[in-house]
Amino acid sequence: MKVLELFSGLGGWRYALRDRGHVLAAYDVSEAANATYALNHGDDPRARELATLPSREVAELGADTWVLSPPCQPFCRMGNHQGLEDPRSRAFCHLMELFQQAPPDRLVLENVGGFLGSDAHALLSEQLRNQGMHQLEFQACSSHFGLPNQRPRVFIVASRRSLKALPMPELQPGPLADYLDQEEDERLYLRSETLARHIHGLDLVEPGDRRSTCFIGGYGRRFVASGPFLKTNLGVRRFSPSEVARLLGLPAGFRFPEALSFQSRYRLLGNGLSIPVAAWALDHL
Repeated sequence: MKVLELFSGLGGWRYALRDRGHVLAAYDVSEAANATYALNHGDDPRARELATLPSREVAELGADTWVLSPPCQPFCRMGNHQGLEDPRSRAFCHLMELFQQAPPDRLVLENVGGFLGSDAHALLSEQLRNQGMHQLEFQACSSHFGLPNQRPRVFIVASRRSLKALPMPELQPGPLADYLDQEEDERLYLRSETLARHIHGLDLVEPGDRRSTCFIGGYGRRFVASGPFLKTNLGVRRFSPSEVARLLGLPAGFRFPEALSFQSRYRLLGNGLSIPVAAWALDHL
């Protein structure tokens, strides 16, 4: 497959792609995301606002496959639910116009559950029908793929060839202890006054647990409904960025630029993919 990686972020789709094909170009406007992508993949994404991407550029690349994870805030449970009216959907709307002009043979999209039934979902489905493409839709969670982390997401897989739904894996998650750093960073521990203020709203887990809730981009700044907090003999702490990366299925060699702040790392991870689930979605092609 000759792939366009749109809203490329950390390069999660590229990890999930493995040897199925080659990324011709990746696109993202985030400087932090592009620096992280370049560090791990050796290629610089194109720092272009996708809402202004020329159709000529897409046609010249000659990609036959699009993979994309558009901004989820217009559709997520804690978002504003404005769908295509949200300014963050401008890029997606423009891509749907480009899809008409230079349609690929295959497309895989990932987003939150609220995407299904939205106006964006309706627009995408219409475009796929107009191109005579076959379409599969399913919801999958990383907890079914052996990871002790709940990250339910919607995947839409489309192809000019017929598609068949694959059985959902039912791998049992291992304990969180297997994903923790060998040496703890004491800066991750919550101060006693902070813990006292938020203790009743925290999702507390222990190293022996085999589940954890979804990490969002605001993890590190928010306490309630942002992700799990680890209870140890020393107190309660956040998960480190490297621990979150492991829970997303990112490979052992994955790393961030040293100068990147914890907050930026959490934001990129919160917008990232669960790699085993994305790879399974690509298996449908």
